[in-house]
Amino acid sequence: MSTFGQRLTTAIAERGRLCVGIDPHPALLAAWGLDPGVAGLAQFAQTCVDALAGEIAVLKPQAAFFEAHGSAGIRVLEETIAAARAAGALVLLDVKRGDIGSTMAAYAQAYLGPQSLLAGDAVTLSPYLGFGSLEPALELAQTTGRGVFVLARTSNPEGARVQQAQPPGMDRSLAQLMIDDAATRNAGARPMGDVGVVVGATTGEGLALGALNGPILAPGLGAQGATPDDLRRVFGDVPNLLLPSTSRDVLREGPTVPALRDAAARIRDALAAALPS
Repeated sequence: MSTFGQRLTTAIAERGRLCVGIDPHPALLAAWGLDPGVAGLAQFAQTCVDALAGEIAVLKPQAAFFEAHGSAGIRVLEETIAAARAAGALVLLDVKRGDIGSTMAAYAQAYLGPQSLLAGDAVTLSPYLGFGSLEPALELAQTTGRGVFVLARTSNPEGARVQQAQPPGMDRSLAQLMIDDAATRNAGARPMGDVGVVVGATTGEGLALGALNGPILAPGLGAQGATPDDLRRVFGDVPNLLLPSTSRDVLREGPTVPALRDAAARIRDALAAALPS
């Protein structure tokens, strides 16, 4: 069984260094001329898969927009995950779950379990109930060959007050503590570990990432203001670990498959030119 770190390394080598979000926001459904209900949701998601899953390394469905449609939306999400993986893309499910004990274990089974239809290749998790609270998910991900991306320093402005706080008696911010805990889990893994972190492309300066040995999901490219050159400046010490992420800069080019595919290819090529392999 290959690890997530191995599969991600291969996918990036073959398809380039880009993650594209599948975010069926109601405004995007309207802009694409789609029904606001489940039928429009399904058409939106399938169009994204048709355009991107054969070309892009990682697709990132935002679970909330599917969950908003109830059980029928969850079914569309399951179908989207399966279709994207069948076409060769890795699937990072963006759910940002975080809890303790048996509840965290249940979330882990839902998104990382071997029999779950909601399990892709990796999932986003929130560690701000303590990194140790994620242990059920970390253990199950290791068992099933999947990965996790732990929120560290996110791109939303509200996050700074918590994530940049420095606990009494500590010489590091909370965000850095999360990165360091992830690094401990990844120690010795080759070509990289399975515990990634989320660090915003517009907020990542000043963090020590050299020991992470795991992937860095960097949202904020494009619509949130970051450029490929910004990524090189902020993450220049660890470009081999970087997985830049964008959603709106691609999705706003829909609804046709060629337009979506061309938009993603342009961004992927710009990243390849700006970031050393």
